[in-house]
Amino acid sequence: MKSKIYKFFRLIAGFIFCASSTIFMLNSNLGLSPWDVFHQGLSRITGITIGQANIIIGVLFVIVGMCFGQKLGIGTILNMLLIGQFIDLIMYLNIIPVASNMITGIIMMIIGMLLMGYGCYLYISCGLGCGPRDGVMLVLNELLKKPIKYIRAGMEILVLILGIILGGTVGLGTIISAVFLGYSIQLVFRLRNFDASKVEHKSIIKGLS
Repeated sequence: MKSKIYKFFRLIAGFIFCASSTIFMLNSNLGLSPWDVFHQGLSRITGITIGQANIIIGVLFVIVGMCFGQKLGIGTILNMLLIGQFIDLIMYLNIIPVASNMITGIIMMIIGMLLMGYGCYLYISCGLGCGPRDGVMLVLNELLKKPIKYIRAGMEILVLILGIILGGTVGLGTIISAVFLGYSIQLVFRLRNFDASKVEHKSIIKGLS
């Protein structure tokens, strides 16, 4: 029981770190993240909201991950349900400052990327299922046998290109995130001596039992 409670709080802590990461990068005032550029572009051509685009793409990525053997875990479901809520809560509390110049903005981008790496480490290591994008990242990591930093950077750059084609807004922070987010995640994993590809994730039923 103690182990399950510990894993649950570790999972939630990971989500909070990921949500905080998003706000740090947003408040850097250097531009949308590659994924949000893509969501914004998708929103513009379809008429759906950015939030709805986020959910739809998340569901599609879950399906892709499952097709390649990723298990749908309780962590996957909670990731889709809670991170957005935590983002809204942190924004409402207004506890993360807004950058007033480019230097501060770049520092906030770096902090945000490192927080994303640590958040991913915390919740993926629970073995309760990956988030939509992280699940596909791990699938590609296993299939291509390439470091996560290259896999994630490739994903970020691809969705950025698609977002630009669809009419999304790009800034300096968008480029920084696209190129270096994968390196940040890889750095945190290496510092924690963590190999995400070797985590055995539990399905929803096993995760609750």
